[in-house]
Amino acid sequence: MTDPTLFTPGPLTTSDAVKRCMAHDVGSRTPEFAALVRSIRASLLELAGVSDAGYEVILLQGSGTFGIESVLGSVTPEHGCWLVVSNGVYGERIHEINRALGIASRLLELPLERPADPGLVASVLDGDAGLTHVAVVHCETTTGLLNPAEAIARAARDRGRRCLVDAMSSFGGVPLHLRDTGIDYLVSSPAKALESVAGFCFVIARRRALHEVRSRARSLSLDLIAQWRALEATGQFRFTPPVQALLAFQQALRELAEEGGVAQRAARYKANCRALMEGMAALGIEPLLEEPVRGYLINAFREPAHREFDFDRFYDLLSERGCVIYRGNVRGVRCFRIATMGRIDVTDVRRLLAAIREALDELGVSAPTPSAEGPRPGA
Repeated sequence: MTDPTLFTPGPLTTSDAVKRCMAHDVGSRTPEFAALVRSIRASLLELAGVSDAGYEVILLQGSGTFGIESVLGSVTPEHGCWLVVSNGVYGERIHEINRALGIASRLLELPLERPADPGLVASVLDGDAGLTHVAVVHCETTTGLLNPAEAIARAARDRGRRCLVDAMSSFGGVPLHLRDTGIDYLVSSPAKALESVAGFCFVIARRRALHEVRSRARSLSLDLIAQWRALEATGQFRFTPPVQALLAFQQALRELAEEGGVAQRAARYKANCRALMEGMAALGIEPLLEEPVRGYLINAFREPAHREFDFDRFYDLLSERGCVIYRGNVRGVRCFRIATMGRIDVTDVRRLLAAIREALDELGVSAPTPSAEGPRPGA
């Protein structure tokens, strides 16, 4: 079977070398595996720009959402309350997790097309002394919008609040340095811009913030502090680790270094995004976000306003041509999403554009026009 090219925000297309690394068996309690875990933890600190700067890396089994829930459920005191800054589905999910865990949470809901304003966050914090923590999504995968996470974290720090940043899609693809910011907990996944496979997530946490936590965990398996202490004491996961995913990630980190680091990877992703935007404009397909606020990792596009357009059939036609995209309908806006990250380049993007043109022709939507119907984001 030939693998399709994934224009999705994760899992995404990985290199052959990353895939091959998963064809090996390694004992999870061996010195070799413990060395692998140490190496990965050190590499992630280096990527975050905080080697020997008071931060720790905690690896956890499960998707990125598991990491978010681990932080929320482990570090929130009995009377703590989160301010969740949200302009999309993933911010809303943080709020939903808090509600499921019985943690007080205030949702600051913003329009889809508008980056969060650090000044507004500061004002809300100044007006509510009961808010103890702040959470924000760096790259809101709903639309691809980039929020000013570092500035929001500084606003939280300056007011004595702890801050969680969901950097699921952005870490490894957008330069982000934790040193001298107010970010206390950054959560991400190997299966996004780091171009590895799903199976675990990681938390990069300020050591001081970890030390102040005392028995707050609301879950046994997602106890962040217990996992950190086990990794520090034994070099081992508390429960069965995702061995093959960690082997793949070690190779993915090598490939990031060989590419020239995050800056060079970001340059490739930006070139992919430019090619995509130019091609979609030529096809008459309108992006959901305006240029000043668009990110370059993933973008949402409005469905063509044509009676013959059917997304499910459109998706199938692209899949038949070896290209996979994402549905993206949110807040009443009919759209789909295309990522420009992963082990792809401009040649792959052009192949996707050709497939989109062929699919539209087959649907009888040969000359799509920008949407004039339906609500705009935030309307």
